[in-house]
Amino acid sequence: MLRRCSANPIVTRNDFPAVTSVFNPGAIKIGDRYLLMLRVQLRSRETVLYIAESSDGVQFSISAEPVKLHGIESVNERIFHVYDPRITKIDSTYYVMFAMDTESGCKLGLAESSDMKEFIFKGIVSEEENRNGVLFPELINGRYMRLDRPNKTDVADVKSGSAIWLSESEDLLNWKPVGEVAKGNLHYWDELIGAGPPPVKTDKGWLLVYHGIALHYQPIYQVGVMLLDLNDPTKVIARGKYNILEPQQMDEMVGQVPNVVFPSGMIVQDQRVMIYYGAADTCVCMAETTIEELIDACFA
Repeated sequence: MLRRCSANPIVTRNDFPAVTSVFNPGAIKIGDRYLLMLRVQLRSRETVLYIAESSDGVQFSISAEPVKLHGIESVNERIFHVYDPRITKIDSTYYVMFAMDTESGCKLGLAESSDMKEFIFKGIVSEEENRNGVLFPELINGRYMRLDRPNKTDVADVKSGSAIWLSESEDLLNWKPVGEVAKGNLHYWDELIGAGPPPVKTDKGWLLVYHGIALHYQPIYQVGVMLLDLNDPTKVIARGKYNILEPQQMDEMVGQVPNVVFPSGMIVQDQRVMIYYGAADTCVCMAETTIEELIDACFA
């Protein structure tokens, strides 16, 4: 149901020097500027973040230097990679939650910014291994809320997770689990799942775009959608039976990791929705839809 941008892929490794791949961007719009925070993998296999800017959400210019997370050097263990950022604006502050591969495992990190130019690292915000952390754009019942995906299962010798959880915090730094939101559907398109872009508030509920993985001979990453209760996001109002995007184009099927569409950024303007996703862990693509279409898909 998503309409792919005719300019796909909109960001590729050819936009950088000495880069293997660029994928899984966070997205935000500030005034008339569309911003992506890109996961960029260098030929050294080091992972860094870059900002890309656009006036139309399609043609992007890339910053000259990677993002610097001021204060991250204070972490008392080695950090191997920082990646898969999700961007949420709460009041006047932009928060970036991302995965961090460290000596003790994959954790969630948090940074904040007032302008999406300078970023202050606030700390590691998960005690156990966790991924796909996304902040809600407002407090719920007086607390910060996030969706995350604890890594509790081993798939092909890689620690992964099969369920989305809700966690809460009073200060954005110390988090505790509230409850499970949704599990993967064994033997179907979304056997393993994780939250995609930050949830969007609608009059029908919190609209969540998520990724699902079908565990065939080769995992296939797809995109789905669900609606969560506005006051208690552990309650799923509706969850689409069908995926809304799957690898079909060459850029999505062939790359560093074949058969991947991974939604991580979403910009909403009135009813128009632009979903930014990593394709085959190699490049960045975009597809469009509407809030109404996404809500309808939750009940299909």
